[in-house]
Amino acid sequence: MSKRLLRIGLTGGIGSGKSTVAQMLVSLGAHLVDTDAIARALTLPGGRAIDPLRQRFGERAIDGQGALDRAWMREHAFRDPAVRRELEAILHPLIGEQTRSEAALARGDAVVFDVPLLAESGRWRTRVDRILVVDCSEQRQVQRVMQRSGWSREEVERVIAQQSERRVRRSVADAVIDNEADGLDALRASVGLVFAHWCAAARERSAPAQPPLA
Repeated sequence: MSKRLLRIGLTGGIGSGKSTVAQMLVSLGAHLVDTDAIARALTLPGGRAIDPLRQRFGERAIDGQGALDRAWMREHAFRDPAVRRELEAILHPLIGEQTRSEAALARGDAVVFDVPLLAESGRWRTRVDRILVVDCSEQRQVQRVMQRSGWSREEVERVIAQQSERRVRRSVADAVIDNEADGLDALRASVGLVFAHWCAAARERSAPAQPPLA
């Protein structure tokens, strides 16, 4: 019988540093299933979501290269909750299918599911053994996203407003990584401590019971 891998759900608000933490976990031996990357692949030219998106939203939702026009969709989904629900109804089943396929290939001690909207979905608590939240202040989120993406403050704040509040994300966490500062060494140390502790606990739980002493 193959051993059951520790299943970790990783989440954090936009600009929190979640993707950086995900790569640190990979360097420690975890297998990463990135649901945001899966969603992007599904909406690239030729992706499995393109035809359903075109049928539902029309050519206006598809850019000149045949990919989802993310700026158009972001604008309309934020403005109209019905559009967001329809988008999710197309993407979520496809993301779920690919997520399960990738997780089935995982080897090592742990598989990490990088899920931006983990706290919002309410479904992941029963799918993973531990939830790790990467956290920082909203001001820090705004600064990071503006620097890396060139978005306006208004655009970033609008995305943050669509995500769970910090207290909600923190409330579902088994551990919280504070990433307010930009020092990678301290961040790496925190991630390493949590991962080592969880893996050790998982190995202890799965170890066969020892026979009683004669």
